Amino acid sequence: MADTPSDISALRQEIEAMRAAYEARLQALEQRLKVAEGATSQAPKPEAAVAQPPASVAATVPATSGGGANSFNPSMSLILSGLYTRTSLDPASYAITGFQLPADAEVGPGTRGLSLAESELGFSANVDPWLHGAANISLHADNTVSVEEAYVQTTSLGNGVSLKAGRFFSGIGYLNPQHSHTWDFTDNPLAYQALLGTQYGDDGVQLSWLAPTDRYIEISAELGRGRSFPGSDTGRNGAGMTALSAHTGGDIGDSHNWRAGLSVLNAKATDQALNATSAAGSLVNNAFSGSTRVWVVDGVWKWAPDGNASHTNFKLQGEYLRSTRDGSLVYDVGNSNSTGAYRAVQSGWYVQGVYQFMPNWRIGLRTERLNPGTPDYGINALSLMGSGYQPRKNSLMLDYNPSEFSRVRLQFAQDRSREGRPDNQIFLQYQMSLGAHGAHSY
Repeated sequence: MADTPSDISALRQEIEAMRAAYEARLQALEQRLKVAEGATSQAPKPEAAVAQPPASVAATVPATSGGGANSFNPSMSLILSGLYTRTSLDPASYAITGFQLPADAEVGPGTRGLSLAESELGFSANVDPWLHGAANISLHADNTVSVEEAYVQTTSLGNGVSLKAGRFFSGIGYLNPQHSHTWDFTDNPLAYQALLGTQYGDDGVQLSWLAPTDRYIEISAELGRGRSFPGSDTGRNGAGMTALSAHTGGDIGDSHNWRAGLSVLNAKATDQALNATSAAGSLVNNAFSGSTRVWVVDGVWKWAPDGNASHTNFKLQGEYLRSTRDGSLVYDVGNSNSTGAYRAVQSGWYVQGVYQFMPNWRIGLRTERLNPGTPDYGINALSLMGSGYQPRKNSLMLDYNPSEFSRVRLQFAQDRSREGRPDNQIFLQYQMSLGAHGAHSY
């Protein structure tokens, strides 16, 4: 039977729809190629060409994947992580002497024994020729799920400008934007734990600019809800967090490159519940209302002979964080309930080096220290008088990376966060990457 005019019309519509979909897909691929070419010409040498070991977990998508990240829409990845922890002190009583933190702050070594560490499920894809979307879902050991990141980002504003909106890790410092499976040690440094609650993420917008120069220069500005420590979710209409950061870097010959940056984070808090230790040594619950400003200075230097990191390489990095909190503090909310002025200037730093001494094997050393300063507690000074103790920690790690998709790490640490109570810690960790996973940042 011959096709009717209506059938022919329907076929034409289907063909037009297929043609439109194909053209949109082609435009998206062309745009991604332009963005990649622009980033290659403006940024420092890529990670694989410098001192980042090729064995970083899931650093690239294997060439044999038959399409890699474009095989699915969206591309999907899963990071599996497990951990054995042995400590000489009970992690349940963990505290950082001289620093007040929320009860739910993710600090310390975690639980003893065998545990499923944080696993991460990731999705990413181009929405259209102008937008890219990504989401990272954290699967926690206590069977809870949280949205770590979920954002859209522009791809074609031009002139090195990019806009990101949603939930994401702030671009301050060096370690803060990085996911935990990319860290060179099992845990984040004490300075991040005490002053940023381990890692600062928020709901907001970020505007960044990559300068069209031979030297890498990137500047970014952020506005956020301010829901994370050192801020708190106050329900205001305006922004509860602002952040600025600037980074620059480049190559020195064929074997060296570097990056350095300066960042500042401003956050507001209202009735922020904090755990503290009184002058008598008892645990008390306080409430802080006011503002916090955190400065971060970061630097990274990488070496690989003639730019070839496959056999041996070295990375040296360090950061200095300085926090100023100014406002009022309610001491011992459930009992004394005494309100007074509060101002604290506290700081911390770490320096670490990681050396790949042969293919697939790395060794690293990290040393770090905190300075609690001399907080002004106003009328509550006698109740919260501190000893001036400066927490510190040293860590040694050895990891083996059979491929870019797997890692086994052994780490020893002596944690002196609790005054007069050193904690000897041992960690045995595995990390495995399944599915498509993009290259990590510098």
